[in-house]
Amino acid sequence: MLPFDDTLLWLRAAAEATRLRLLALCAERELSVSDLAQVLGQSEPRVSRHLRILTEAGLVERVRQGQWVHYRLAHSTPAANFVRGLVGQIERADPLLAQDRQRVRAAGATPGTAPAVSRLGRELRAVLEAEMTPPPASVLLIGVEHPELLLSVAERAGQCTALAHSRRAAQAARATLARLQRACRIVQAAGTEVIGAQDVPRLGAPFEAVVIDHLALPAGASLATLATARAVLAPGGQLWLFERYPPALAERVVEHPLAGLRRRLTEARLECRRIRPIEADGQHVLGASAVAGGALPVSRAG
Repeated sequence: MLPFDDTLLWLRAAAEATRLRLLALCAERELSVSDLAQVLGQSEPRVSRHLRILTEAGLVERVRQGQWVHYRLAHSTPAANFVRGLVGQIERADPLLAQDRQRVRAAGATPGTAPAVSRLGRELRAVLEAEMTPPPASVLLIGVEHPELLLSVAERAGQCTALAHSRRAAQAARATLARLQRACRIVQAAGTEVIGAQDVPRLGAPFEAVVIDHLALPAGASLATLATARAVLAPGGQLWLFERYPPALAERVVEHPLAGLRRRLTEARLECRRIRPIEADGQHVLGASAVAGGALPVSRAG
């Protein structure tokens, strides 16, 4: 038997058209907020609010896969049997729900390929777009773990190339671009380095700009990484680097993260323009911008 109060809570959470559609979709497969918003034709914040109500009621649950967050019907909560029984009573041939399922298939959304929507990703995109003015003709993005950066580069650059560090990351990036109808050439890295010498001939350098999304890669961009990135930059080209830093420093810290990053940029023959701290989703990030081979024109300086 179902407890009265719990049943009332579950019914209230499910008794709304959008939330019932979300339950039917989450019964099909694990989906991200981006996928669900696209299928329903609603904004991501609005879909997120509905998902929060369903999650708090125990009808759906969040599944984190690295940088990605998916939603699915609850498996282990007391509401699991209730919600699965409820969804099982819905007519699958209903035109609206059939259209939703068709849109999921058309979007190419499959488990493990949908990107997470994160506040940190939006912050990184905002920082990049505030400084990437005017948009460069060609951009190389190193690392595709934050889809917000990938989409920003694909939308703003004349020509976009992205270097992915695993087959899965490359597949996810291609699926994201296809789903949102954006164009960017995805290249899988040849080795384990952030960017290695063997990658350079395959990338089609030089580039007017390079963006290094270092957050999902080994800590601390090495001098070799920056030197290789500098080598694929056109004269006067711009570089942006995002990397984590510890929020609390030890008493006997050898070198402050800001000073260390500035030093590495200088040693790689990159003129540092600005380093700014970024904090979102509980993560602490340094965002650095630099230029190769001399200062930028005054009109483009930050």
